[in-house]
Amino acid sequence: MKSQLIYPHNAEFAFTILDDTDDTTVANGRPVYDFLYDLGFQTTKTVWAFDTTPENRGPFFAGETLSSPEYLKWVHELADNHFEIAFHNATMGSSERKNTIRSLDFIENEFRQQVRLHCNHGQNRENLHWGADRYSSRLIRAALHYASKFRSYPCFDGNNPESPYYWSDIADERLSYMRAFTFRRLNGATIPPGQPYLDSAKQKKTLFFNTTDAPDVLAFNKLVNPASIDKLQSQNGWAIVTTHLGKGFYWNNRLDPEFKENMEYLATLPGSFIPVSQLLDFLKAEFGGSEITAAERSKLEHSHLIDRVKGRLLDHSLY
Repeated sequence: MKSQLIYPHNAEFAFTILDDTDDTTVANGRPVYDFLYDLGFQTTKTVWAFDTTPENRGPFFAGETLSSPEYLKWVHELADNHFEIAFHNATMGSSERKNTIRSLDFIENEFRQQVRLHCNHGQNRENLHWGADRYSSRLIRAALHYASKFRSYPCFDGNNPESPYYWSDIADERLSYMRAFTFRRLNGATIPPGQPYLDSAKQKKTLFFNTTDAPDVLAFNKLVNPASIDKLQSQNGWAIVTTHLGKGFYWNNRLDPEFKENMEYLATLPGSFIPVSQLLDFLKAEFGGSEITAAERSKLEHSHLIDRVKGRLLDHSLY
């Protein structure tokens, strides 16, 4: 179904990328961002403020942080070129409340701008409303709690006031948006409720939003191609694609050819290619950023669960 949105500058659709910083270095990140900049895209890059100790990294060790002078200089260049700098937790490992606050202060002081958007990272203890706590359905929560007994997931305590990892109140004070669910579909308007939304049972002020899920370059190319882009345009839709631009987009001293071709095609179309928070601001202005209803929440949670199950059963390349 075609929406009736009128995008900024009379664009016919909107497309942007939310880049989780895992595995990104200056060496594999700069060529991708130079390419996006040359095409006219302004997207959103998450960062880690600080390094973490080797024993606290878990499987996440390949990405650089703002503690690296060369990486910090490069991220400054991105910010100067109007790419959005967003939060992906303080470090690649779990951080207690004081370190989360310290990292937000560092990023805001360094770049002289408010951190507006946050995405949980991996299995960090301070993740907000993560794991089974993403769901309000008692049945889904019970099933996930049972399944967690057979997998080595930690407790996620970012929204537990009794925990040293608690920072949900800080998020409400300082953040505009927080990523919630990700789906294997491109048009965000088809993901309920189709807009950024308030869920006051979780956060009093910070709005949640949902995105497309493309963990690496192979998944990205499956979801972002001429056919899907044409469909997005015909639907007058919008897309926020969560991916890791450090995972295969630049390899063996060259950009992935299919990614390059797809983005070059996309850039020729009359789309709005602005950072994630700016797109969410537009959608909030259009729709109001209202409280999600019980029916919308139920539809969202069950749709997400079905999407996850289908993905794992039918398309292992996306996981």
